[in-house]
Amino acid sequence: MPSIFDTDLPRTEANFAPLTPLAFIQRAAEVYPERLAVVHGDLRQSWGQTYARCRQLASALQQAGVGKNDTVAVMLPNTPPMVEAHFGVPMAGAVLNALNTRLDPEAVAFMLDHGEAKVVIVDPEFAGVMKKALALRQSKAPMRVIDVEDALYGAGEPIGSTTYEAFLEQGDPDFEWHYPADEWDAIALNYTSGTTGNPKGVVYHHRGAATNAVSNILEWDMPKHAVYLWTLPMFHCNGWCFPWTVAARAGVNVCLRRVEAKAIFDAIREHGVTHYCGAPIVQGLLVNAPAELKAGVPRGVKCMVAGAAPPASMIEGMEQMGFDLTHVYGLTEVYGPATVCAKHERWDELPIGERAALNARQGVRYHLQRDARVIDPETMQPVPMDGEAMGEIMFRGNIAMKGYLKNAAATAEAFAGGWFHSGDLAVQYPDGYIKIKDRSKDIIISGGENISSIEVEDVLYRHPAVLAAAVVAKPDPKWGETPCAFIELKAGAQVSEADIVAHCKQHLAGFKVPRAVVFGELPKTSTGKIQKFELRKQAGSAAAIDV
Repeated sequence: MPSIFDTDLPRTEANFAPLTPLAFIQRAAEVYPERLAVVHGDLRQSWGQTYARCRQLASALQQAGVGKNDTVAVMLPNTPPMVEAHFGVPMAGAVLNALNTRLDPEAVAFMLDHGEAKVVIVDPEFAGVMKKALALRQSKAPMRVIDVEDALYGAGEPIGSTTYEAFLEQGDPDFEWHYPADEWDAIALNYTSGTTGNPKGVVYHHRGAATNAVSNILEWDMPKHAVYLWTLPMFHCNGWCFPWTVAARAGVNVCLRRVEAKAIFDAIREHGVTHYCGAPIVQGLLVNAPAELKAGVPRGVKCMVAGAAPPASMIEGMEQMGFDLTHVYGLTEVYGPATVCAKHERWDELPIGERAALNARQGVRYHLQRDARVIDPETMQPVPMDGEAMGEIMFRGNIAMKGYLKNAAATAEAFAGGWFHSGDLAVQYPDGYIKIKDRSKDIIISGGENISSIEVEDVLYRHPAVLAAAVVAKPDPKWGETPCAFIELKAGAQVSEADIVAHCKQHLAGFKVPRAVVFGELPKTSTGKIQKFELRKQAGSAAAIDV
């Protein structure tokens, strides 16, 4: 028998609308049309102007034959067209595929074919790579190529049929776009790094994009008209959904073509930047920058870090600059960050070492994520919250992908048991905070003993000469595997293998101490993550030292 609360109470357009981040820019333009939205070189663009340009882009795309569920690829740095694509492409009903600008032509060609892109928008800096990628495509389907022109880069080789500005002129700034019919509709396509085999295409939905964007605001207590500096690539998980977050706050997008310490500090001073995100390598770049670059930088800037736990040296360095560091964790499949190490005031009274240990945890679920737990993947039951029992971090809720494009088996595996499986091994403490112990593939098994590479890396980061560190397994005829440390030193620092080993012996059990130490610049992804798969290739030839 129907409930009284289900009788004559229909869902209609008057009382229900699909969640979508497109609503955020619509409101920003209606309420704050004159407020600054985008800064790029000498360009100053209001929210009213930005909204009109996004509508023009959507209109022009539809006139070019792009419709619902068609893919529009972009290969752009953090510039105004990239901001506009995050709204204009889904306003046309299409799906945005933001390509990693560090990829080789073969990888780009695969993604263009796999995602079935009908249009690609290209910055002049990446025209050469895109030209080669287009030649390598297996698909014979036609593709419209649009060239962006940027005075901050200079002249480039046109490879398309029209320029971005000419294409926009064909569109209507008053274009009547529509909300998605279903918030489950796809809004974006992002590819994983593909360290083995072809990368997987992660499909985002409007509901997830909106809920993660709002969660970003809630985790940061992000105020209205915040000034956000684009140090994080917008191609990485759609900039952790911050293009949509900034619109929801009618904030300012300060664009940045290249991540350099001077450019970042100059932008913070000039534009009054209040927030930015970045991998640990970005924070390290700022902490270790010359003092003269930091002169006059205001205190209170909020920064979000993900990709690796911030070591004590980073936390201390950021505090000395007066920056407020927030540690988040996530994956491409959960729209970037989906947990946050929510800080407590009582932590401020603790010594730096204890604070660093607390802040190094991956934390608790985002506000609008239903759950994040450490679960035994065999029993699919939560592990005891004792900080000791190991399991796999799993997520469920709105902040999770639709699945992997054209890969039903991988999607089913990822969502087995009603949870998204991260592949990260962790413990959960009595206060509910999660701490990663390692990736399942990064555990080193030496003589039958499990060694967490993250534990060893945490110790290495405590050495004052170490800028970046990574530990991988090195084959060993006696022990099966032993830890091999790859270390990038701070500028001007000098330290020997013996120094590193002695430092580790002070903090680690003997079997956990690296048996090989390799110095040099570490290979990193475009988002600053250390590429351990490259280091594993090198580890086989790294000379062992006697410890």
